[in-house]
Amino acid sequence: MIMEDQAERLREIMRQRNTGENGGDVSAPDREEPAPPVKSGSQGRGKTRIITITSGKGGVGKTNMSVNMALAYARLGKKVVVMDADLGLANVNIMLNVVPKFTLYDMIRKNKTMKDIMLETAYGITIVAGASGFSKIANLTDKERQNFIEELNTLSFADIIIIDTSAGVSSNVLDFIAAADDAVIVTTPEPTAITDAYGIIKIIASEYESHDMELKLIVNRVKSASDAKKVSDRMTSIAGQFLNLKVDYLGFIYDDPAVSHAVLRQKPFMVTDPKCKASICVQHIVGKLEKNEYKQAGGFSSMLKRLFGKSS
Repeated sequence: MIMEDQAERLREIMRQRNTGENGGDVSAPDREEPAPPVKSGSQGRGKTRIITITSGKGGVGKTNMSVNMALAYARLGKKVVVMDADLGLANVNIMLNVVPKFTLYDMIRKNKTMKDIMLETAYGITIVAGASGFSKIANLTDKERQNFIEELNTLSFADIIIIDTSAGVSSNVLDFIAAADDAVIVTTPEPTAITDAYGIIKIIASEYESHDMELKLIVNRVKSASDAKKVSDRMTSIAGQFLNLKVDYLGFIYDDPAVSHAVLRQKPFMVTDPKCKASICVQHIVGKLEKNEYKQAGGFSSMLKRLFGKSS
């Protein structure tokens, strides 16, 4: 598969970065120190972990999940970047009530650097804003593609990069899924959301027949743990039986009024109500991810190689 070949070449580019070849590691950009974390979980710098959050349809809480997971990681003492990879309807910055001076569009089309567009937030996380008007990374020229790779290297200072994709199954979304150490699909118990989530899993299975990929599932807006378990059992069983693809159940988020209240205030619910049911669920999910070992071939190396394998 062309996409798999590109992914393999991209992994090699950043493997060299992480192991000190061709000039060594990239140092962290100048930035203000975030507020003291709740507890420290970073004992020395390891490899950057890439978590892609995606969904089969819009409106299932994907961006909310991305932002609040980032805050949960920051509270563990991690350096976290949230990249809004929805370049058509970007909204990470809206959820955080910040107005970016520049976006990914400016970096790609207007010769801005990653340092120019990175935005520190009051919550101890860094965001890279997306923008309307630029839909497919595949449309980059060779020069733009190479420049994008070089600029993405700037993010290798992070412990965690969370990529919030657009909804659906565009080639751009599939690229970011393939690039991840952890590819997380968000759904809700609604029949349309479940159907669309299965649809994206089916497409992933067809695109990566020879790729050893494990997807993860989060069920959002559930009334009870048993409701979430019913959805996850159905999804994991069908994916395993008919698609020969493993889907791990990460957990669920309660249908919590604290979430909608936080959205209206344009603040993460982990901030407005850190002890609400949704906040506790997010912390459990991050805790489960942290206990999971991810493949040594992954990390930031994997992301760049998978996204831009045609460039060297």
